[in-house]
Amino acid sequence: MLGVVPLTESFVQDLKITPREGGYARGQEGLEQILYAALNILVEQGSKALTLRRIASECGMKAGNLAYYFPSKEELLRELLNAIISSYEEPFDRIVHDPSESAEKRLENLVVLILDDITTKKTTRVFPELWAMTNHDPFVQERVNELYQRARVAILELIEEINPALPPDEREIVALFISASMEGMTIFAGHEKPWCEQMPAIERVAVKSFLHVIHTLKPGEIRASTDA
Repeated sequence: MLGVVPLTESFVQDLKITPREGGYARGQEGLEQILYAALNILVEQGSKALTLRRIASECGMKAGNLAYYFPSKEELLRELLNAIISSYEEPFDRIVHDPSESAEKRLENLVVLILDDITTKKTTRVFPELWAMTNHDPFVQERVNELYQRARVAILELIEEINPALPPDEREIVALFISASMEGMTIFAGHEKPWCEQMPAIERVAVKSFLHVIHTLKPGEIRASTDA
């Protein structure tokens, strides 16, 4: 059996796999083996190589045995994406609800965590593969949209705390802007990308600009601009 070894040493673990109800230890080991194999294939070979047959081969099992865990590729992707986003939710929650820090400092810590994570090989490789898949696969598009909605919960909480006057729909727009601004750095400053070494400077710019936007926006200002 292949060892379940994390791909990176970042603060965010590669996967957080939820045990299946009523599962037994050996079955859980097989589940984890399959999901880590799928993740490794995405990182090292890309989404075109992500087939059930290839995943089974990577695990040293027959395709029929893999089907016992995942009857379809869609079910495997659903669980893989859930394990990916779940791995972020625990450190996000720890940062957002740290009682020893101000809301501004917690936002800074969250931004630094996300941008540092973007410089890892796993994140730089996996997310662009998922983005490409969303262009042609409605199922993946829906799952990835769910993934980012869950990821933005932490940002939304901090925006509300820093500027409680902003209405919920405008907080959503600001959270989307912040999330997209950071994710866009993947192709420029991700693992082995041209600006990777400059990520600490990028983090400082990001924190300062995001806090300025959150602090200075007035209720209705976003809508007024878009409706003009």
